[in-house]
Amino acid sequence: MARDRKTGQEEMASGTLYGVMPVLEALRSESGRVEKVLIAEGKPHQRIREIRALAREQGVPCRNVPRSVIERAVGREANHQGVLAYAASAGYADADDLIGKLAGKTASLCLVLDGIEDPHNLGAIIRSAECAGVDAVFVPERRAAGLTDTVAKASAGAVGFVNVARVTNVNRLIDELKEAGFWIAGAAGEASLIHSDHDWKGKWAIVLGSEGSGIHKLTREKCDVLVKIPLYGRIDSLNVSVAAGVLLFEAMRQREASG
Repeated sequence: MARDRKTGQEEMASGTLYGVMPVLEALRSESGRVEKVLIAEGKPHQRIREIRALAREQGVPCRNVPRSVIERAVGREANHQGVLAYAASAGYADADDLIGKLAGKTASLCLVLDGIEDPHNLGAIIRSAECAGVDAVFVPERRAAGLTDTVAKASAGAVGFVNVARVTNVNRLIDELKEAGFWIAGAAGEASLIHSDHDWKGKWAIVLGSEGSGIHKLTREKCDVLVKIPLYGRIDSLNVSVAAGVLLFEAMRQREASG
């Protein structure tokens, strides 16, 4: 998606595109990498309308913003033409296709991330998921980190090997996973069941909540079981990426032991 630097419409940095044609071409490619589009307020011309239409068709958030917002992002000298897009550094898997393939498996392990906003945490989680042989990682389209360059770096390249899929609604995803034969386990500090006492064999999707508020209330209610990681110090919670590693490798330890 990078552009010729002579055009003045090039990719500013990995994950950021500006200029009408680069953004339009990125959407036309239907690669699934465009995550958000910003358009400067004003009278739109035909290609701007096409950008809006393609973004709407692909479920990509498209917002009107003051021109100054785009200028702050790319610099006043850049020929941004009033259009800025944020694109993922790696492609997303199709959630429906993934669930369809996993439905035929008798054993599987997946992660459902309920609003992880810190890209460093997301990258570290994906790295742990790859090392643990996780089948899929599901992330929300909104109010959550996407596959940015920062995430790719924090994952140490694991984004290239893990099936990461975006979903519009985490609760609907959980219903679909249940229909595909999965049980759902949520990580919650107030749970009574210790993670190592839980039987992780079979098909499980582990739900991890946001760094601040944890799993949303309705999502928590949809979980079949809640588990906790016991803590022995004075701090009352683990970093979410550390918690992901602990849960995943306990699950894999049990699976390995059972053959």
